[in-house]
Amino acid sequence: MKKLRNRKSGQAMTEYIIIVVIVALATIAILAIFSDTIRAKFGGAVAELGGDNAAKDAALDRSSSQMMKDLDKDGFK
Repeated sequence: MKKLRNRKSGQAMTEYIIIVVIVALATIAILAIFSDTIRAKFGGAVAELGGDNAAKDAALDRSSSQMMKDLDKDGFK
């Protein structure tokens, strides 16, 4: 009877390990698919938090009407 209990405990541990491996593989796959997007988001946040003055100055140099024209040209209405 004790042997049966130990085998079930080992089986449960194996199932948990398999679940952890599947979750890890899924995480790696998701990061591989969205790596460019994640890198761009973090890059934008770092530039904004880091005080990138060149980007701010370029944005301030354009008037709001020029920004709207640029958006219309790019296809955003």
